[in-house]
Amino acid sequence: MKRATLATLVAVVVSLFVSGLPVPAGAQATGTGQPAGTTQTPARKKYVPPVKGVAEVGILKPKVDVDRKTNEVVTIIKVKNLSTGAIAGLRIDEFWYDKAGNMLPGDSERLRQPLNPGEVATVELRTPRNPKMDRNSYQFSHANGQVKTKQLTKME
Repeated sequence: MKRATLATLVAVVVSLFVSGLPVPAGAQATGTGQPAGTTQTPARKKYVPPVKGVAEVGILKPKVDVDRKTNEVVTIIKVKNLSTGAIAGLRIDEFWYDKAGNMLPGDSERLRQPLNPGEVATVELRTPRNPKMDRNSYQFSHANGQVKTKQLTKME
């Protein structure tokens, strides 16, 4: 009987504590390692439902350059979401070909965060340099379907 009363009393005290008793202004912990009163809330992205099916993105002409230090071909692509929904798991695959049309190794990158409408992302693809490289192509896809690309002259 005493244990039941004690358990009830502990439950009431804990629930009052959790429910938010007033705490002195300087005693609140910020969790950021900064003094109380100087908290900075990170800008949170608004949730936008993801696109199901075909998504549309705009891309600038890719910049292809050779990194002499690592002997890699570096391709930088700027991508802008032109769809009305977020694009989850946007993936870009780069394929390289020789003069005869035979495939050579390429690279693939996936955005970890959804790309919201109007948002721009920069993707860097790195492929080991091969003297046989003649031309390349790109394939875009996302977690919920296909991606339709549109060539843009500038990002706004």
